[in-house]
Amino acid sequence: MSSHPYEVLAAQRLLPVLRDADADEAVRRSTALLAAGCRAVELTTSTPGWAGALARTAPLDDAHGRPALIGVGTVTTAAQAATALDAGAAFLVSPYPAPEVREVARRRRAVFIEGGFTPGEIAAAVRAAGAAKVFPAHVGGPGFVRSLRAVLAAAVIIPTGGIRPAEVPDWLAAGATAVGIGTGLPTDPVELAAVFAGLARPRPAHGDGDTDADADAHAGADAGPDAVGER
Repeated sequence: MSSHPYEVLAAQRLLPVLRDADADEAVRRSTALLAAGCRAVELTTSTPGWAGALARTAPLDDAHGRPALIGVGTVTTAAQAATALDAGAAFLVSPYPAPEVREVARRRRAVFIEGGFTPGEIAAAVRAAGAAKVFPAHVGGPGFVRSLRAVLAAAVIIPTGGIRPAEVPDWLAAGATAVGIGTGLPTDPVELAAVFAGLARPRPAHGDGDTDADADAHAGADAGPDAVGER
């Protein structure tokens, strides 16, 4: 029941980014997200004890019995990247171009969603692994993502930063593969589940539990592992 992170993100369409006061809170929130139907969650290195929180959440399943994909964001150094992968990270995310992290990901054949803001930075990340995080996304708005999509048709594009949950549909309509959300998600379990149910792409009726992904994600997933080996 495993899937490439790009496929999962394309199906989930919203990536929670957790910046918590401590590891216990990160574990609690991750567990609540998984129970609400979320499968991919991004912890961050800004949380004290993040590696321990990752080790505790990486073995979990989501509400559908699928293995959780717990990634780590704000990864900017080789040491952070290695620690995250050793603790079970399903993917790495940086806020800006991070050559050290890119090299660790290449060596470990790991999924790395590299951050960028300028078209050149974003295109370079896409060339390397088929995906890019657009940060800080609110500066350019959905129109910026729409322009990027016009020239990066097959890319996995994940805008993050300053986006409220109610604005997610606008970003998806502009061409985002998934949208990173750091604050504003409901804490009530029923309301949280409704958020993911409302955004998620349908799961295949005959499948093995994997989510169905759009063409962009399949293109990115195909490019990602090969590109990781070449970077």
